[in-house]
Amino acid sequence: MSVRIERSGPVWTVVLDRPETRNAVDRDTAERLAAAFRQFDADDSAAVAVLWGAGGTFCSGADLKAVAAGDGNRVEADGDGPLGPTRMRLGKPVIAAVAGHAVAGGLELAIWCDLRVVEETATFGVYCRRWGVPLIDGGTVRLPQLIGVGRALDLILTGRPVDAAEAHRIGLADRVVPPGGSRPAAEALAATLAALPQACLRNDRLSVYESLGRPLPDALAVEHGFGVASLRAGAAGGAARFAAGEGRGGV
Repeated sequence: MSVRIERSGPVWTVVLDRPETRNAVDRDTAERLAAAFRQFDADDSAAVAVLWGAGGTFCSGADLKAVAAGDGNRVEADGDGPLGPTRMRLGKPVIAAVAGHAVAGGLELAIWCDLRVVEETATFGVYCRRWGVPLIDGGTVRLPQLIGVGRALDLILTGRPVDAAEAHRIGLADRVVPPGGSRPAAEALAATLAALPQACLRNDRLSVYESLGRPLPDALAVEHGFGVASLRAGAAGGAARFAAGEGRGGV
């Protein structure tokens, strides 16, 4: 099966497993990825997901051999994206564990995630530039938001490779780890997030996304709405624990 879910308590790892294609995503795999993340988002026992590619490659993008054979990914304007979950806004965080190449649509999958844990030997890039294949899974939208318009255009127009060190320097990678360490490091980070008060964490995360591109007064109103929801969900209990002595010394 090209996609499977491996669970460890509240942390779910979605495994993209097509190593024979360097984890290229065909139509069936895209549908399976979308279904896996819908299942994660709907399950109350799940808190944080990790997206990882088996066999040493995160994802090489859309399966162009399948496209050339007439069995391309869906490109309709509504519904799921060509690579599956890239049009979804989940209510919970997803962390990309990046080894090998995250290129073309694979880069788009990586930046769809909230955070990226990247191995020192990993490579990003808009490699589809050389084949005339567009970014159509959110790349032209999310990449400028993540690293700025100038740097995004450099990557988008040239299609050049970006190593892990540069990715970290420009904000494309959040953590850089030794080779082979992306999945365990991402799962450890996911477990840390899962141990935090979830209502507030999720509301603050959604506030960030819902505020993007809005005028300041509107963005502050969005933040206020999510903040009030968090207060009603139990922030007073956390404040009481702090007042009672918890958390001293950075614990």
